[in-house]
Amino acid sequence: MQRPGLASWRQDVPASIVVALVALPLCLGVALASGAPLISGLVAGIVGGIVVGALSGSSLSVAGPAAGLTTIVLAAITSLPSFEAFLMAVCLAGLLQLLFAATRGGVIAEFVPGAVITGMLAAIGLILILKQLPHAVGYDGDPEGDFSFFQPDGDNTLSALTHMLSNDFLWGAALIAAISLAFLFWWDKARPKEGTLKLLPGPLVVVLFAVVANEAFKQVAPGLAIAPTHLVQMPVSETPWALIDQVRLPDPGALSNPKVWTVALTLAIVASLESLLSVKAVDELDPKRRVTDKNRELLAQGAGNFVSGLLGGLPVTSVIVRSSANVESGADSRLSTMLHGLWLLLGLALIPAVLNLIPLSALAAVLIATGYKLAKPALFVQRWKQGYSQFIPFVVTVGAILFTDLLVGIGIGLVVGMGFVIWRSTGNIITYVEHGGQVMVRARRNLYFMHKPALQQALERVPAGSELLIDLSATSYVDLDCVDIINGFVRAAAYRQIDVKLRADHARTTAALINAPITRARAT
Repeated sequence: MQRPGLASWRQDVPASIVVALVALPLCLGVALASGAPLISGLVAGIVGGIVVGALSGSSLSVAGPAAGLTTIVLAAITSLPSFEAFLMAVCLAGLLQLLFAATRGGVIAEFVPGAVITGMLAAIGLILILKQLPHAVGYDGDPEGDFSFFQPDGDNTLSALTHMLSNDFLWGAALIAAISLAFLFWWDKARPKEGTLKLLPGPLVVVLFAVVANEAFKQVAPGLAIAPTHLVQMPVSETPWALIDQVRLPDPGALSNPKVWTVALTLAIVASLESLLSVKAVDELDPKRRVTDKNRELLAQGAGNFVSGLLGGLPVTSVIVRSSANVESGADSRLSTMLHGLWLLLGLALIPAVLNLIPLSALAAVLIATGYKLAKPALFVQRWKQGYSQFIPFVVTVGAILFTDLLVGIGIGLVVGMGFVIWRSTGNIITYVEHGGQVMVRARRNLYFMHKPALQQALERVPAGSELLIDLSATSYVDLDCVDIINGFVRAAAYRQIDVKLRADHARTTAALINAPITRARAT
């Protein structure tokens, strides 16, 4: 595990600024979509950066309030007696995650196939593009942090694309987004390989350009000027200390409410799954291919949620969007993650009015460019070349996440992926050879219950009066269901004049068969 320090500060400091700028509207948008106070989203972003970043084993993952939890959080806030009761549920969820870490629950992430993980990344990329295109031209019908396909008002992601071309189209916002996108793609290719400029992140240039351009519009082309509703809308207080009055604390009395415990368990399970899958995906994006300790990540997320709830924040998870921006900005260690939380804190306390000058269309351009890198056409071509057993789970995961949500889509992808695993396991495992009255039925690897049909079919082909060799020498394990099929065949073999011999080199396999009625056959 890499310790945050000064070794890579040249890469981490500029990357952290980019991540903070990307995270800022997302924190506010997630809070808005969740029906929570805006400051609770910022508190979660700050805690996700500083607390989770300090404890996490991941070098590049960035935690914060997650769009995938908005539905659960909204329902919880609505059903519980108060927002303070919800905050207590967040604290309890963090403690439950610490319990998951202590019981080594992080291993569950290793059972997710690679095709599903890359499908998740591609789906997130497409969602970013589809969701941010309206913001790029000034249509803010959906909050920045809302990634759901279907909206409560009956609209969906695709209908928002048609609305953005109506009277909500802002030419000033669209012009800034277009120039920003062109610059970002050009800078990826033109950035110098040596010198100071190689550390200059394109997204930071884009944000500064957007602020200057909009201020220029106000002076020379008022018709292009972007209204405050399409700018970052950070809570502004007269003094930094006045922010403390906006923070709401958890209610210890809510511990006696069973609903609080139910919400806590739900948040702990969903947040843990989302974090583990996100961290595994970030490991795939890491240029150095570092592998995160998943149990340590659960510990960090648990501590983060406990502190976030304690300070009036939303639940946190590892978030692909911010983590991807972190990777693309050239971060190298956890220092970037921790600094991004510090910048959010300083921005909220010291310069909220300055941050409120940033057009959302510029941040949309940054996220669209990030989304394209996650869902490049070359990724789909690569999976296609790997065969349908990789391509189908990949595209099913992409489609399912697009039209449902992250965890449901991953669940569907897992089912399809496991279906292919089972199908591959059952195919061509039993070899049947027949020649001159002699037959061999050979298992090429271990036999499990899923292989029963193939084994049964092979034994049914054995003609009466033949000599049969059942070759299990390549197996180290034979499931009891398959043992029963073999023993049942042996019982009937005498009535069909079939002479059965068994070859089982592994002691465990031999013992399982000899202890059963297979003793009527001759083992060799």
